[in-house]
Amino acid sequence: MQKADIDSELKECAFEYFYWFSRFEFALKENKYLKDKRAGAGAKSNWEEFRLKHQGNYVASNEARRLVDLHPKKQIVAENGGLEWRPVGFDHCDLESDLCRVITALQTVRNNLFHGGKHGDVDVDSKDRNVNLLTCSKIVLDQLAEMAGFLGDYTRHY
Repeated sequence: MQKADIDSELKECAFEYFYWFSRFEFALKENKYLKDKRAGAGAKSNWEEFRLKHQGNYVASNEARRLVDLHPKKQIVAENGGLEWRPVGFDHCDLESDLCRVITALQTVRNNLFHGGKHGDVDVDSKDRNVNLLTCSKIVLDQLAEMAGFLGDYTRHY
């Protein structure tokens, strides 16, 4: 798909999601969810620490369940050396960890937006599916920021 061919609704949803995902990662860093806390280390957000802290009190919303049910896909190297799409795996998540599945889905949607070349699969090419993924993901980010108590950093309202 070329930029000129992207529907305006899909462009707006993609921008909104990317913007708010970036804000959420900023809020993670502002609230000391850092992969490396040593002086001089690069400031990288630590989703794993966030998940571990909040998974016990996390209750998946309708939007979060919908996001996981949509099962975002990731691109992999096929047997023939080409590329193909497969639903992202949740095998690394505990059976009880809805938050792990939600974070995995959110990060997969982000990776798919950022890393280009989305074509060659009926689901990946579907405007309606992509709008649904992006819309659910944005709502879930809002909910996670509220749950964690960092809406001020997330929305930049102090």
